[in-house]
Amino acid sequence: MEKIIGSVQQKIQALLEEKESILIAIDGSCTSGKSTLAEALAGRLDCNVLHMDDFFLRPEQRTPQRLAQTGGNVDYERFWEEVLQPLKAGKVFSYRPYDCAAGMLKEPVSVIPKAVTIVEGTYSQHPYFGDVYDWKLFLTVSPEIRENRILQRPVFLQRRFFTEWIPMEQTYFREFRIREQADSVLLPEDNQ
Repeated sequence: MEKIIGSVQQKIQALLEEKESILIAIDGSCTSGKSTLAEALAGRLDCNVLHMDDFFLRPEQRTPQRLAQTGGNVDYERFWEEVLQPLKAGKVFSYRPYDCAAGMLKEPVSVIPKAVTIVEGTYSQHPYFGDVYDWKLFLTVSPEIRENRILQRPVFLQRRFFTEWIPMEQTYFREFRIREQADSVLLPEDNQ
């Protein structure tokens, strides 16, 4: 992973030579290292990291119709309104992260725009957002590594990964061609 972190950091620095501020999306399969990469970059760069997990649907939004939508597992409308619009305008903004354990929105988090903003998580490249990103990364791992990593997570979540979340993300990747439209496809397991 260290090699990937270094190459991504170099690319970010090159992009900053061309633009004053950049917006990056790290999408990809579950357990592929999206959060790990974003956290590592945050430790090396003065940047904001925003998590799509903070925008999962609230219980009242989880209707059969919504969950049947490709990419409908996330509140992409709220992410657009609360985050992407003010971010693209260069304004200070706040949003309320969703707490999955409590099933409710947490207190607002304020964000001051910085030169680099990273949006990490599956659904970060949802077509609803249009062409807002300066660089789109897609991370993936082999099914075997993904399964091993999921089996290290809490037992009560494992079934949901296999029966709900993985099928939903695979539909999202396939129907919206997320991997094919990414600027870079990274396979972190090659660099472990």
